[in-house]
Amino acid sequence: MNPALRQAFEKAAAANYWSDTDSVSGPGSNMQQTRVIRQQIPLLLEKYGVTNILDAPCGDLFWIKEILPLLMQNGIQYHGADIVTGIIEKHRQTFATYKAAFHIIDLTKGPVPKADLILTRDCFIHLSYQNIYSILRNYQQSSSRYLLVSTYTNAGRKNFNVADFYLHGRMLNLQKFPFYFGNPIDLIVEECTENDGINADKSLGLWELEKLDLFKMWICIFISLFPYTLKLGYQNSTRFFNRLNNFIRRKIKG
Repeated sequence: MNPALRQAFEKAAAANYWSDTDSVSGPGSNMQQTRVIRQQIPLLLEKYGVTNILDAPCGDLFWIKEILPLLMQNGIQYHGADIVTGIIEKHRQTFATYKAAFHIIDLTKGPVPKADLILTRDCFIHLSYQNIYSILRNYQQSSSRYLLVSTYTNAGRKNFNVADFYLHGRMLNLQKFPFYFGNPIDLIVEECTENDGINADKSLGLWELEKLDLFKMWICIFISLFPYTLKLGYQNSTRFFNRLNNFIRRKIKG
C-alpha cells in the first residue's frame, strides 16, 4: 500500500477537505450532483446484464446507498473498496444486513476482486498518470469485464499530469492523450452544475477493460515524462530507459 496516498485521503476524509455539507467524498457525491446517475446506473447495469459491481473507490456511500436496495432487488451483488480504513470499517457495521462486501484496497497496488463492472467515479482526477496506469493494469488483471469511469468529454480539454496525487483534482478526457480510450460503448452525461456549468461535460463512460490498450498508454505516459527524465541526471535517466527497454521486450515476447 502507498502510505502517502493512504494518509492523504484519510486526512481528507477526516477533515472534510472538499467542504461539502452532505458528503466527505466531495460535492460531486451530494444529492444534487448525483441525481442523474442514481437513475441511470441501475438501467445501465440491467442493460449489460451486470450481476456484480465493484465500486472503487466507494467513499462514504452517501449517494449510492440510495440505490443499494434497488441493486439488491435486481440481484446485483455490491462490493465497495476504498483506501481509507475507517470508512470501510464503518460500512461493514452500517451495512451488515445488506448482501454487500467491503474491502480495504489501494487500487494502485491491488489485487482487485473480479467484477462484471467496476465503477470508478471521481478518482482518476486526483491521481498521476502513472497511478492511473497502475490501477487500470490491476483492473485488467482482475479479469473484470466493464469499466464505468469518470471522463470529461469536451474535446477542447487538455489533460495534464500531477505528482503522485492531487487532492484538489483536475478534469480528464479519457479519449485524449495519454489515455486514448476510444469511443465508449455507453455514456451517462451527469448534467453536472458544479463551477457554474464549467463541468457540464462530466460523464460516466463505459468501456470493455480487455480492449483498453494499456501498452500504448504506457508509451504515451513515458513520452509525457521525457522532459522530466532529462533532469534526473545520467545515472537515473539510464536506469529509467533500461526499465522502459525491459518493459517493451516483455510486451513483445508476451
